[in-house]
Parts: sequence; C-alpha cells; structure tokens
Amino acid sequence: MKNITDSFLSLGYWPSAGSFGFNTDILATNPINLSVVLGVLIFFGKGVLSDLLDNRKERILKTIRNSEELREGAIEQLEKARARLRKVEMEADRFRVNGYSEIEREKWNLINSISTTLEQLENYKNETIHFEQQRVINQVRQRVFQQALQGALVTLNSCLNNELHLRTISANIGMFGSMKEIK
Repeated sequence: MKNITDSFLSLGYWPSAGSFGFNTDILATNPINLSVVLGVLIFFGKGVLSDLLDNRKERILKTIRNSEELREGAIEQLEKARARLRKVEMEADRFRVNGYSEIEREKWNLINSISTTLEQLENYKNETIHFEQQRVINQVRQRVFQQALQGALVTLNSCLNNELHLRTISANIGMFGSMKEIK
C-alpha cells in the first residue's frame, strides 16, 4: 500500500523540462480541457438539438391539430344540439297543451349540458395551448442561454492569450488567497 502511495506522490515531482509528464497545475489545464469538451459537445450536440426541436415542433403541431379537431367536434355537437333543439321546439308546439313545462325543462337541460361540454372543451383547448406555449418558451430560453454561453466561450477563447491567461490566473489565485485569509 505504501509503494502505491509513493508511486502516486512521485508523479507530482517529475521534472517538467524536456520530458513528458502530468501537469498538476489544475488552473492551467482546466480551461483547455473545458474548451475541448465544450467544442466536442457543440459539434456533436448541434444535430441532436436540431432533431429534438424538430420533434418538439411536430408534437406541438399535432397537439394543435388535435385541439382543432376537438373544436370541430364540439361545433358538430353544437349543430346536432341545435338540430335537436329545433326538434324539441317542434314537439313542444305539438304537445304544448299536454306538457309545455316538461318540454321546456328538457330543452334547458339540453342547452345547459351542451354549454357545459363546450366550456369544458374550450378550457381544455386553452390549457393545452398555454401548456405548449410555456414548454416552447422554456425551450427557447434554454436555446438562447446555450447560444449566449457558446458566444461567451468563443469570445473568451479568441481574446485569451498567454499573458492575459497568466494575469487572470494570478488574479484568481490572489482572490482565493484573500478569501482563505478571511475564513
């Protein structure tokens, strides 16, 4: 066990000039690793994101079509209800002497039930549209954030030279040192 620990400790003491070894300065290697990882993610993730957005667009369009079909079905039900209402009104005229009040009650029950059904369908459609709008807005926000992050990385990578890089590292080390002293 001691030999394994000693071998790992000796990795940190390799001479840096003229040989291949591990760079133990995490502040110097981290931006390079991050830029490589982000570059790979951007390169391979672009197609995936495009496919996800296309699939999402298709689902939204399908939901809107379904809502329109539900609306058309409700309109058809309303037309049928109106036809039934006309039929009930004709029967009411025929049976006015015998049961005018009962027919009138049936008519209003029918109108109320259709009205309630239409309100429920309209509420469902509005909720579906609102839900889909919120999902699309969230996706757009995520996409804008990703693009802003990509733009910032491109700007940082294009403006970063060795001198500025070393000054930034020194400033960050100084800030960490002062934060450690405060604690």
